[in-house]
Amino acid sequence: MKAVVYDGPRNVNVKDVPDARIERPTDALVKITTTNICGSDLHMYEGRTDFEPGRIFGHENLGEVVAVGDAVDKVRVGDMVVLPFNISCGFCENCERGLTAFCLNTNPDPRMAGAAYGFADMGPYNGGQAELLRVPYADFNCLVLPEDARDKERQRDYVMLADIFPTGWHATRLACLNPGETVVIYGSGPVGLMACHSAMIQGASKVWQVDCHPDRLALAERAGAIPINFEQTNPIDKIMEDTGGKGADRGCECVGYQATDAQGSEHPNITLNNLVNSVKFAGTIGVVGVFVRQDPKHPDPLYKQHDGEVAFDFGEFWIRGQTMGTGQCNVKNYNRQLLALIVAGRARPSFVVSHELSLEQAPTGYEHFDKREQGWTKVVMHPDGGR
Repeated sequence: MKAVVYDGPRNVNVKDVPDARIERPTDALVKITTTNICGSDLHMYEGRTDFEPGRIFGHENLGEVVAVGDAVDKVRVGDMVVLPFNISCGFCENCERGLTAFCLNTNPDPRMAGAAYGFADMGPYNGGQAELLRVPYADFNCLVLPEDARDKERQRDYVMLADIFPTGWHATRLACLNPGETVVIYGSGPVGLMACHSAMIQGASKVWQVDCHPDRLALAERAGAIPINFEQTNPIDKIMEDTGGKGADRGCECVGYQATDAQGSEHPNITLNNLVNSVKFAGTIGVVGVFVRQDPKHPDPLYKQHDGEVAFDFGEFWIRGQTMGTGQCNVKNYNRQLLALIVAGRARPSFVVSHELSLEQAPTGYEHFDKREQGWTKVVMHPDGGR
């Protein structure tokens, strides 16, 4: 099969690799028809993680089931399915509590909980930027889609259920957003835009979106947010001005450890500290941006040398009596209800899509998306060439 293979920093290639196959009776084999490039893929693409050369990228995947193991009971050959980026067993202590991002059985590393397709430190599983994908614990991990999922136009919405739509929703739930409340979202990449979309669906009275990329801020404004370009305006001052000095009720961090200041220099703590000062006393912050244990290439010496530590304004956070929720999204907690919103026409997460490419165009897609070039907001690929 053809697959997108990581060959080193900023070097991915489409290669012929051994076909994915059924390895255990609980597996399914899925022919991938739509797969996305995710912002978190870029950490690996840039060589900022320990992702091994030779592995296959891709954790946002949708396709048709073409084979099932003998122990698969519910999922059928021919079903169109979307796969949570979390690979989870469904029966461990954490999965039983809904914490599928922290499955205790799918990652062989005893220091880790949770696994994912084609992701650094998240188990040995290959990704789905390929023609075929092995899906472990298929009955639990496959979300069977309506019949219209065979339509490529509909797949643009449904594939967002693999990661970014549930993750954006998760940011608002970690922040404990209630109807009628205000929320500030730092980051206007695909996850930040999904957090905005989620907040609007949940009845937020006002959303501010902080970023520096005009094309992404334009999409945020289209989704109903008040855009703030931090290269032109101090976001804390703007939010305080708009709230009479109170601050936003809730805040979402959708950037992660490669956050930058107005001059373009990386500061892993900048969005966290800006959120503390943007959110009201006793407010709540949800953090879904990726933070890793180690980044040997980070310019911040604290983050580089001390296992991902950041200079966090804990005193201000404590004085303000704020609460913070963090961590990867437990996609299974949300994907079925979010599917219902898409089917009902209440959600259209595909508004972030800017480019649809064939799998062979993956190197070009990665290059442009990594540079945050104007107009490259979300890249969708079709291993079957869009047929």
